Amino acid sequence: MAATATLDLSGTAQVPFTRLVRVELRKSYDTRAGFWLLVSILGVVGLVLAIFTIIIAVQSEPVLLGDFVVLAAYMTSFLLPILAIMLVTTEWSQRSGLVTFSLEPRRSRVVVAKMVVGVILTLVTLVAAFVMGVLCTAVCEIVNPALTGWEIAATDLAGFTVTQTLAMLGGFALATLLLNTPAAIVLFVVYRYVLPGLFAAGNALIGWFDELSPWLDFQAAQGDIYEWELSGTEEWAHLVVSGLLWLGLPLGIGLWRILRAELK
Repeated sequence: MAATATLDLSGTAQVPFTRLVRVELRKSYDTRAGFWLLVSILGVVGLVLAIFTIIIAVQSEPVLLGDFVVLAAYMTSFLLPILAIMLVTTEWSQRSGLVTFSLEPRRSRVVVAKMVVGVILTLVTLVAAFVMGVLCTAVCEIVNPALTGWEIAATDLAGFTVTQTLAMLGGFALATLLLNTPAAIVLFVVYRYVLPGLFAAGNALIGWFDELSPWLDFQAAQGDIYEWELSGTEEWAHLVVSGLLWLGLPLGIGLWRILRAELK
């Protein structure tokens, strides 16, 4: 009986992780949805900063570079998580995962590469927003130099970077959990904008809930990061516990689901 031909791939080198990151980075802007979302993020930030600059210049109000950076960071916090969601869910909604996971069967490496791309895009967006802030500050300097300052604390920059990255990772975690773009976006909006109101109502109406909510409210736990003032043990405990609940748990379940989900 003739021997059955086999294909031995044991000696084939695995796909370099840097190549996976480059591929995922290209996929983030190489589609119409991804490209226009990136354009929208920069466009919205630029438009808001321009309007803010005009108001400051017309009313001759004092302004600092840090004010523009704060405003830019606040605006990007709306859209960056949506970008992170699309990094994950497009594999399933557009069926590109059939190709992606065939070329790289170790799905965990693909997920980590997507997460790295999310962090890279977050940093790029923040740098672009900072550059816009510098330009707006320069305009205010020309119009009214006496009321314009270039002060910005390094702790503020660090705080904005960390909180923006956490916001992006929050969207990323929900995307891995649901693997559906509309559902992940809706759930993130509820988590980001509805849940804080529910926590506030619970604190006001339920006496014992005031002691429990700091351990559950991840967004409130991040408040001191903006000022880089997390110094107490209890504050760190609130951040870690609530972070595990709203970030670690969805990401862990989502990764388990991706590793076992059937591609159709």
